[in-house]
Amino acid sequence: MKIKTNDNVKIMTGKDKGKTGKVLQTFPKLGKIVVENMNIMKKHLRRQKTGDKGQVLELAAPLNASNVLPICPKCGLPTRVGYKVEGKVKKRACKKCGEALE
Repeated sequence: MKIKTNDNVKIMTGKDKGKTGKVLQTFPKLGKIVVENMNIMKKHLRRQKTGDKGQVLELAAPLNASNVLPICPKCGLPTRVGYKVEGKVKKRACKKCGEALE
């Protein structure tokens, strides 16, 4: 997967289309990511003991990694990810300006 934790990404499809946010978690085997304050879902929790109250939590649900594009720190545009080899190190690079995404 070409998207990593702490990347800034722009959401390209779905209810949050056009919004940007920071990646909190990645799930490479599932091909999903969690973006901060995006794809919010409500989870209803039952009370644990008598006398307690139930809760409604708002959580950022995972979304498919193919629906987002990383934002290049140099040009500030959403871009596809390419790779550059510098010496013996392979780095992710912006397809538009060629700058490293690290």
